[in-house]
This record gives sequence, C-alpha cells and structure tokens, in this order.
Amino acid sequence: MNWIYSTNDPLLQTLVGSAMIFIVVIFLTRIVGLRSFAKFTAYDFAFTIAIGSIISSTLTSNTSIAHGSVAIAALLLLTFIFSFLQRVIPSLKTLISNKPLLLMDGNRILDDNLKYARIEKSQLIAKLREANALNFDQIHAVVLESTGDISVLHKSSSSSSEELSSDILDGVRKVP
Repeated sequence: MNWIYSTNDPLLQTLVGSAMIFIVVIFLTRIVGLRSFAKFTAYDFAFTIAIGSIISSTLTSNTSIAHGSVAIAALLLLTFIFSFLQRVIPSLKTLISNKPLLLMDGNRILDDNLKYARIEKSQLIAKLREANALNFDQIHAVVLESTGDISVLHKSSSSSSEELSSDILDGVRKVP
C-alpha cells in the first residue's frame, strides 16, 4: 500500500510548493512577457520542456523552492535575451527558427515539400477537412508554419474570386 500513499510523503510541502512555484512562474512571466511560453521556435519548445522539468523536480525532489525559482528566472532571462538578439542579429534568427514552408500553392499539392517536411498527403487532407475546405479549388495556400502548425488559407466558396494578399505569404519558402 506504500506505493499509493506513505505517511512519509510530504503532501503539505508539495501543495505549498506548487502554489509558490505557480506564483513565481506567473510573476516572472508577467515581467518577461507571454512570449516566453509561446510556441514559435525549437528553442521555445526546449524552454517550455525545461521549465516543466524544473517545476517537477522542485515539487518532487529535494530541490528548494528558491533554487527552482532561480532556475526558472534564469531560463526566462535567457529567453528574453535570445528574443532580443534575434531582432538585432538576423542571422541568429535564421539559425534558430525554421522558415514556413508552402505545402499547397492554390489547388496544387507540392509533393516535394510534403516529402521534405515529412508530412503525409493524408495528414494534409485531414488539415483541409479541419479548415472546412470543400474542394481543392477553394485553397489559396497551405503553409507549414515555423511552429509546426499547418495553416490553410482558403476562399469562402469555390466560386469566390477573393484574392490572397502577397504579404500573407511573405517569408514562406516555396521550395525546401
């Protein structure tokens, strides 16, 4: 029965620690900004995983709340510094971030881009259904975003003559 509950378990410490870490994360996020938990780049993903790991080890091991808080603050500071450096040094942004990739150009599926992105045609079709696209003629473009999300840009109806602004596809790679 000890594997379910032990009288030695520090349940009160865990509850208080959870509340304290929660407050620390909210406080630091308010200072640094929501960008710190956004899903933009590979380093954003790594940061989110690292924060989760720190919180977990702080709450379930002998790591002190102060130690966990300092580690979280350090990671948030690094995120702040990296986002600043990306604005100042464009080559760093290129190194860290993936550029979006075009998967469909109008009603034409770009098979080489799908293959490069390791996305199956069935996955693309599922995204089209999610976006309520009724046929390929409704599609302006489908983009694999730098976050890993797939954006479907479509007309409201297949007979619609809506034009897609070229600014919408600014920075999107047409070839891998």
